[in-house]
Amino acid sequence: MNKIKLPSDAEFYEDNHLLVWRPFGLLNKTAVNDIVTILGELEAALDEPFNRFSDTLAADAVDLNFEYIIQVSLYRRHAYANRPPVKSAMLATDSTLIHYGKVHALLTQGSPIKALVFQDRREAAQWLRAPIELLAAKSLAGEASDKIQ
Repeated sequence: MNKIKLPSDAEFYEDNHLLVWRPFGLLNKTAVNDIVTILGELEAALDEPFNRFSDTLAADAVDLNFEYIIQVSLYRRHAYANRPPVKSAMLATDSTLIHYGKVHALLTQGSPIKALVFQDRREAAQWLRAPIELLAAKSLAGEASDKIQ
């Protein structure tokens, strides 16, 4: 784990078996490719499965399309085949991101990846069985913020 350099928008909580990704600004193919690469590196390096939480509320623009979402979802389904079950929660209020999240959830059905889209952070925390503090939005100072729950 120490050899894996996480981007500034991602945190890994080893004790809680949880990867938290908080993309901000423009959410595009580069950002998604970066987190997919990190997922693969963590999955290869760690003995234990881990859940995932994507907080998309700070993404103020989206430059993705359904073809790309389908491609990434099918890739993740294949790359994670024959592995222990994991949960992947996406927090989204933007209608486009909600639709993309639902497509991802649909395309990973039947695989070890159980994906769901949430509009409420507390519901996502309960489903992941993770402390809400780990899923809380981060302010610019890096401290937890309760403004968006």
